[in-house]
Amino acid sequence: MFAGVTLALIPIQMAALKLNRSFASNFPAVYHRLVLRILGFRVTQYGAPQAGSGTLFVVNHISYLDVEVLGSVICGSFIAKSDVKSWPLFGLLARLQRSVFVDRRVRSTAGQRDSLTQRLAEGDSLILFPEGTSHDGTRMLPFKSSLFSAAELRLDGRPVTVQPVTIAYVRMNGMPMGRDERPYIAWYGDMALAGHLWTLAGLGVTEAVVQFHPPVTIDQFGSRKALAAHCEQVIGQGLAAANSGRLAAAS
Repeated sequence: MFAGVTLALIPIQMAALKLNRSFASNFPAVYHRLVLRILGFRVTQYGAPQAGSGTLFVVNHISYLDVEVLGSVICGSFIAKSDVKSWPLFGLLARLQRSVFVDRRVRSTAGQRDSLTQRLAEGDSLILFPEGTSHDGTRMLPFKSSLFSAAELRLDGRPVTVQPVTIAYVRMNGMPMGRDERPYIAWYGDMALAGHLWTLAGLGVTEAVVQFHPPVTIDQFGSRKALAAHCEQVIGQGLAAANSGRLAAAS
């Protein structure tokens, strides 16, 4: 089903990229929702994404499934590692969603910053994983403040809007997920992609939580390092609340 849906919709997105930019920006959400339905995922959303264009969404990273979950509720393009561009199928899908590919091993980020700021200036919203890699979903890795360079851009004299977002996977077949179950969803370290995806496809119904926190700007903190620290704290608190079940109780 996944292969059939993907192969059927790829030509539509290819045509949309050439003919209708607005449709091409919104159509991936339809695809992501279909994939989640096929895989048995349900998304519970708290809060709402910032209205308008040119927003930098900052999110913790757990799995390749984050792309499907976030893509189903956010109209935007992902900031991805450069090697993703060459991945079979997934690299093509990333390019079709107009992902911005960055090489995080390069010390000079000026060129990469320019590509990000240009997209934001054009009105595109971007989704950033500032940990730089995925983890097990129980805790987060430190945020890399260098990846917040795009937040220093000013659009018509105004700072870029940055919205912290927490993603968590909390229930499987109606039961709360604990540390032992999270590796079925989380993809990190040297896990083999094909085997992980095959196991995941047979898990049953899984609930993902996406929490949108209040948007901020760099002007409120004075530096991208302080902005990164704020986002890390807010998102980390959201992750801890979601994993413990307190997020649902408080909302």
